[in-house]
Amino acid sequence: MNSAIDTLKTWVNESKHIVFFGGAGVSTESGIPDFRSVDGLYSQKFDYPPETIISHSFFEKKTAYFFNFYREKMLPLGFEPNVTHRVLARWEQEGRLDAVVTQNIDGLHQKAGSKKVYELHGSVLRNYCTRCGKFYSAEFVKNSTGVPLCDCGGVVKPDVVLYEESLDEHTMIKSVQAISKADLLIVAGTSLTVYPAAGLIRYYRGHRLVLINRDETPYDREADLVIHDSLGKVFREFE
Repeated sequence: MNSAIDTLKTWVNESKHIVFFGGAGVSTESGIPDFRSVDGLYSQKFDYPPETIISHSFFEKKTAYFFNFYREKMLPLGFEPNVTHRVLARWEQEGRLDAVVTQNIDGLHQKAGSKKVYELHGSVLRNYCTRCGKFYSAEFVKNSTGVPLCDCGGVVKPDVVLYEESLDEHTMIKSVQAISKADLLIVAGTSLTVYPAAGLIRYYRGHRLVLINRDETPYDREADLVIHDSLGKVFREFE
């Protein structure tokens, strides 16, 4: 572990174009549950599989049930950034980190101070009327009952990417550009099993691919450095 951390520290110090690509494991140490762990969302019992509930077709057909689930399980308000978020924000301020590419929808990277964040799956902090486009806060959705409605009568939908929906093209393009230009790519807190997001690391052209995750991933053999440990333990070495 120490030798791996030493190597990572050296690479970070030598890099000027770091890109961080993170998943749910980045935010678990802030208290936000992930999806696939033993205690994660997918291990809990509901009337329908979570993958079904957070799909576009389910949102259209059973909108009230979707929002009841969404408010209870997917609306992480009141959480604070952890050491990983804070270190990444500092690296950006120091001019060594180009961008954060995240699968998370909690907005904690921005709350920590990061400016260039590409949110592949959207954000709970943005909510729009599906009829007139009026913006609403996450608190509006959280405090509403049943289906949140706009003043015009339209449904207020969270700007998160549901199953069966495409990722935002602009966000994907910017993520690919950042990753392809990186001299150090750190992939952390993700199982790398959700596509198309997981396929983004294929665009990395460098020779310093770092994977940090508690469990093995399908890309471990392709990485130049693998650390199987918690992100908090690793990034506390950089505080």
